[in-house]
Amino acid sequence: MAGAPVGSVGRQRSPMTGAGRPTRGTSGSLRRFARRNQLIVFGVVVLALMCLVALLAPIIATHDPLKTDTVNRLRPPSTENWLGTDQYGRDVFSRLVYGSRVSVQVAFMVMLLTTLAGSAVGLVAGYNRRADNLLMRIMDGVMAFPAILLALAIIAILGSGLFNIVLAISIAYFPATARIVRGVVIQLRSLDFVLAAGALGASHGRIVVRHIVPNVVAPLLVQGAWIAGIAILSEAGLSFIGAGTPPPTPSWGNMLADGRAFIYHGYWLTVFPGIAIMIAVLGVNLLGDGLRDRLDPRMRGALGGVDKH
Repeated sequence: MAGAPVGSVGRQRSPMTGAGRPTRGTSGSLRRFARRNQLIVFGVVVLALMCLVALLAPIIATHDPLKTDTVNRLRPPSTENWLGTDQYGRDVFSRLVYGSRVSVQVAFMVMLLTTLAGSAVGLVAGYNRRADNLLMRIMDGVMAFPAILLALAIIAILGSGLFNIVLAISIAYFPATARIVRGVVIQLRSLDFVLAAGALGASHGRIVVRHIVPNVVAPLLVQGAWIAGIAILSEAGLSFIGAGTPPPTPSWGNMLADGRAFIYHGYWLTVFPGIAIMIAVLGVNLLGDGLRDRLDPRMRGALGGVDKH
């Protein structure tokens, strides 16, 4: 090769990668991450499947979830009705698929509201000593009530409906997020980098936004995963007792409530919604545990040190 300098062949980029390094490095890193963070991977897979099923419900469902057929009522699982039919002849599989939409919406909306409200209260209480006592006494008063009973009372006042369910569950559980954020902020406000920022003349708003909020993100992610699982369980429980999603809208809690009267000769009416709730809550909780193990330095030290790869 006439114009090529000596030794240039060894430095040429691979035509396969275009980056000078093998592509197997990326896949190897992903495999190592998956092997060392199995809880996160399992939780992400479950959450992704739930979102996918909820998004593609009209395509995945084999029947109209609201269509009744009294001739084929209480039919066991078959090739025509994969998970059987209920007491009105409605397809259980289709109702299960559409019911995932309610669970996903409630989980994400409750997680968002509790995170925003809890973060706001926790930041103010943890950073402002004067507001701390008043805000935390209010949070203690809310937490004094059993969460499900408080949510039930709020729904009794506001009425049923998806938004009211989300609001009721969020009010019942956001004080827990506020207390976690407050505890983190109290620890951070006495650290050297926060005191140095104040000594250099940084405003309180700048200190909170630039130095405190980024350090609150990790515990908020773990708490958000836990809240999402609690929201799915709470919505199912409220629907089971008739205070949740109003029928005939399919939800997993409604399906459990409808099937309890036929549990001895129609097991599929309660078993399959129960399994769906169990898998969803288990996946979200394992995701939270995995995030805690990954983001908490003390947990990483207990598990054998920080991943250096």
